[in-house]
Amino acid sequence: MSRSVLTAVTDRWEGRLVTVLERGTDLEVARRCADLADLLAAAAAGLAAVAMVSADLRSLDRAALAHLRDCGVGVVGVYPPGDEAAERHLRQLGIDAVVAADADGTLLQATVDALTPANPGAVGTVPDARVDPLELLLTTAARAGADGSGRAHQDGEGSASDAEPLGVLVAVWGPTGAPGRTTLAVNLATELSRTGAPTLLVDADTYGGCVAQVLSVLDEAPGFAAATRAADHGTLDLPGLARLAPEVAPGLRVLTGIPKAERWPELAAPAVEHVLTLSRRLARFTVVDCGFSLEDDEELSYDTRAPRRNAATLTALALADHVLAVGAADPIGLQRLVRGLQELSVLPCPEPVVVVNKVRASAVGPRPEQRILDALVRFAGVGELRFVPEDGEVLDAALLAGRALAEAAPASAARRAIAAIADDYAGAAAAPVGLSRWRRR
Repeated sequence: MSRSVLTAVTDRWEGRLVTVLERGTDLEVARRCADLADLLAAAAAGLAAVAMVSADLRSLDRAALAHLRDCGVGVVGVYPPGDEAAERHLRQLGIDAVVAADADGTLLQATVDALTPANPGAVGTVPDARVDPLELLLTTAARAGADGSGRAHQDGEGSASDAEPLGVLVAVWGPTGAPGRTTLAVNLATELSRTGAPTLLVDADTYGGCVAQVLSVLDEAPGFAAATRAADHGTLDLPGLARLAPEVAPGLRVLTGIPKAERWPELAAPAVEHVLTLSRRLARFTVVDCGFSLEDDEELSYDTRAPRRNAATLTALALADHVLAVGAADPIGLQRLVRGLQELSVLPCPEPVVVVNKVRASAVGPRPEQRILDALVRFAGVGELRFVPEDGEVLDAALLAGRALAEAAPASAARRAIAAIADDYAGAAAAPVGLSRWRRR
């Protein structure tokens, strides 16, 4: 029983590719798509389980590839013979199954076989559009003798680093009302970097990101938006991410957020996922300052390609190894925290560590820590809390100077509390207290 494929390949190679598919394989070309819109429509209609796309297909990006995967369509990248730049571009888009345009029928058959399920013709059941290049190479060698004609190559960029341990991703989230998400994220990243671990701080707040202002990074270019844009177009690599995330302190890099909230559509989920995944190779710790809203924009759920304002936050939480849920220590802040934890509990993310910020007796009464613990145990089932005391004057001075607490007030109570949280993640004692010389752009 033949299986159907879609093609969206440049005119120069389309005729030959279709001929080889129909005469040299048991595959059937369901549609020869003229452009990306035609390809997405055919995939949504369930016409095939595999699509073959060329590196120069106009508007091909990670969002389009995610749409194809959502439709159950595996993707094979096709590049001109000998064009290493085109092959690299396809791999950076997230397409691991790539073949040269002059590949013979045996290799094309092996590539599609590796993408499709054992039951041929089961359109829409492909679990993932990616293929292990080594498995594909072995399959091809077994069937074709590995004669070298149009063979698939491993991704040279990632092969050396696969053996290296990946970094840890920590998402800092909190409900609406300015509970101190950015303050905690900035100072947590600073403390982690001071333990000697390379750290990346990412501003993913699509409502009011302000990491750049907190650290006096005056460059208006939004690093996170630039990184997601490059990822979306398949041009982001590790050196490129490092260039977009300058060091603001020894061992601490920063991807600044969008300067205007209206630019949130630039942070698409597939591109954000790639940036955060790549960040694990750039730094030992990645700390993400998330937005407050956890809504999934259900009114847009009928259109899987529509941008979603909370995609950056939801993606960061889903990818995180650890989640810090921060709330303000006052009656309103605690109520919002309880409701936020209920929303957080239904998301696919790790169990959060709850941090209550701005702890003071004037807001909740005597013995504030015990009273807050009793309330959160009763209403949210929280068994363990971390507290950061109110230290308004110190935090104001640090913000005015554009410095983290470790530099502006190393002996402050708030700094010591956040350093203790960092120690839990770093697995080592905090660096000696002292001032560091910060570099600003």
